[in-house]
Amino acid sequence: MAGSLTFRSLTERNARLFFAGLLVSNVGTWIQLTAMSLLVYRLTGRATDLGITIALQFIPMLVLGAWAGAVADRHNKRRLTLYSQIALAVQALSLGIMDLTGIINLPLVFVSAFVLGIINAFDNPARRGFVTELVAPENITNAISLNTAVMTGSRIFGPALAALLIGPLGTGWLFTLNGLSFAAIVVSLLMIDVSRLRTPPMAPRGGTPVRDALRYVAGQRTLLVLFVVFTVISTFAFNYNVAIPKIADEFWGGDHLFGWLLTVVSVGSLTGSLLTARLQRVSVWWMVMNGAVLSAGGLAVAWAPNLALVMLAAIPLGIGGAGFITGMNAIAQQECPPEMRGRVLALTAVAFLGSTPIGGPITGWVGDNIGTRWALGYGAVISVIAVIGLLLWVLMQHSGERDSTRGDVVPARSAH
Repeated sequence: MAGSLTFRSLTERNARLFFAGLLVSNVGTWIQLTAMSLLVYRLTGRATDLGITIALQFIPMLVLGAWAGAVADRHNKRRLTLYSQIALAVQALSLGIMDLTGIINLPLVFVSAFVLGIINAFDNPARRGFVTELVAPENITNAISLNTAVMTGSRIFGPALAALLIGPLGTGWLFTLNGLSFAAIVVSLLMIDVSRLRTPPMAPRGGTPVRDALRYVAGQRTLLVLFVVFTVISTFAFNYNVAIPKIADEFWGGDHLFGWLLTVVSVGSLTGSLLTARLQRVSVWWMVMNGAVLSAGGLAVAWAPNLALVMLAAIPLGIGGAGFITGMNAIAQQECPPEMRGRVLALTAVAFLGSTPIGGPITGWVGDNIGTRWALGYGAVISVIAVIGLLLWVLMQHSGERDSTRGDVVPARSAH
């Protein structure tokens, strides 16, 4: 019964097609992201340059993300997703050609990362918004959780394949392999039965769509608090691609272990996503619990004395991280009206991905100037503080509700 609840969205043919294509495509994406981090680190040996690369990849999300969400709400999300996936394939193949021909250098990597970020800024709200059209309204939380499970599950195989293939093939062929993998999701999007989609009314043109979404979030007290905490933790606690290559190189036996560690983290991430998928509704307590697990895992990975303990600690790091992200996405979708889903999803993407241009370079600087382990550890410390703040807020809310209940009861007794 638990299994049927966890995978209930897959009873829909459209959902099965989409998630199958997305899984194959994202295995390729994680091959490229792992290879790109290793390429930059091998070109310069500096975590700061890794941070700059990651920042350039996510600056477009920070600048364009909310506006791209408004675009997604005003247009056909399936068509937008199809176009963006084709553009991502072209970007990957171009990077592969530059690497294979030997002209690749750090500035070209920076440019390629920035182009990737521009495409992803539009793809993210369109693709994630399209997921909600694949299933009935009561299964939206499940579909969003399975979407995260597919994204994180692909990270199990992508970094491991990159670690295995980077020696015999080199980074250029890995970029090319990613470009070819996009054929899977393009074909799945073309095969989807559009007559069975639950397409919401498109947002009207004109007006102030981004400000409307911001006003909506600001007017929902719980959602606003969660957005603030989510942004803080996203900024500082998820910069694995910046911190781990240098930690692995200095303490664990070589930067090639970066891909294997990401694979282990992803096993935990898949677990956290599936645990969230089982829930009919996600609560703030789920966010608190997973934020705590994420924080503890980050501290443990940063200061684990040997590789075996690092791999062990990486599992709760992944469970907490995925549970926290998936929980935020699910709560946001539970609370917002259908015609605003693209914009609210875009705002969560801005909070999670758009904060990377801030956290990535800071993480690189910490690793190069304060201490390699602190590149991961400082984010975990900040995460602990943010989770404690969220916990205190939740307890105050519950205390206020109890006081309000008592206030209703006492006068009744006095009157009697």
